[in-house]
Amino acid sequence: MKKYRSRAPLRLGLAGGGTDVSPYCDLYGGQVLNATINHYAYCTIEPLTGGGVEFTALDVEKTERHSCESRIDPGGGLALHRETYNLIVERFNNGRPLPLRLWTHSDAPPGSGLGSSSTLVVAMVQAYLEWLRLPLGEYDVARIAFEIERIRLRQTGGRQDQYAAAFGGVNFIEFHKDERVVVNPLRVKGWIMNEFEASLVLYYSSVSRYSSTIIQEQIARVEKNEENALDGTHQLKEDALRMKEALLKGDLGGVAAVLADSWESKKKLASSISNPDLDETIEVARKAGAIAAKVSGAGGGGFMMLMVEPSRRLILERALAERGGRLVPFRFSPEGVESWTVNP
Repeated sequence: MKKYRSRAPLRLGLAGGGTDVSPYCDLYGGQVLNATINHYAYCTIEPLTGGGVEFTALDVEKTERHSCESRIDPGGGLALHRETYNLIVERFNNGRPLPLRLWTHSDAPPGSGLGSSSTLVVAMVQAYLEWLRLPLGEYDVARIAFEIERIRLRQTGGRQDQYAAAFGGVNFIEFHKDERVVVNPLRVKGWIMNEFEASLVLYYSSVSRYSSTIIQEQIARVEKNEENALDGTHQLKEDALRMKEALLKGDLGGVAAVLADSWESKKKLASSISNPDLDETIEVARKAGAIAAKVSGAGGGGFMMLMVEPSRRLILERALAERGGRLVPFRFSPEGVESWTVNP
């Protein structure tokens, strides 16, 4: 039996994160700059000639078995797996059930700040497209993943993760009202990305968080027109433009300045974005030579990005290692979601 595999890259949110969340992006327009890395979410589909539907999330060691039906109740359990199946059956298989085994896993845990949940959905959608031979492009895949997560399952969050995973590379993404999204791939010179990579340390605090709780507070503050939160979000939007210009010009000092400014602006959006442990880690990092630090994603924990002069990188890494978290090697990856067929 043939198998159909896919992988989608995780992303670092460099600037503008939070401006891709409704109602802000609907009212003011959002702008985000992100870059994908060589850490992935994976999916494998094995069609069955009969029987039921089986989902396995390898990283959380959970398996579900369902009867082969046109719709599986998305409530509880592996909700992302269930609702992805439901949409594919409904929209692309004329409502006919699809007997299958499906496995997933991710290089980053949920709540890590690298967009792992959305990236997982992108990988699953792409695996189905590979199996069913559907000629859909990156915008289609990202929009379907967004619909599954944010509309059908009503999970709180933004829009950048799905588009980053689908397109890959370094992207300046614009979010307009009426769900209009424009992805602008940036042609950053190789030496600039090499220097940025050498200057950037990725540190996992080993503390995951529920991004939805943080984002719900951010949404509430925007809806109430709280000046502090709105000013912070406007600044984050401007930071994405500043980061874009600095990165294209190879101004790594400017990139670091935007990264640091963005963290200060982001902390205005919700009370739980930072905490004493994160503040202490950043202070330790600064004493060890870090020139900028920012938590990737919604904040509150997960992965932290720190910029440092490459000659001082080892000093910073040693200081961070003593904090009890984990240093995560990475490289920037230019490829978006990919899929392939494995013949028996």
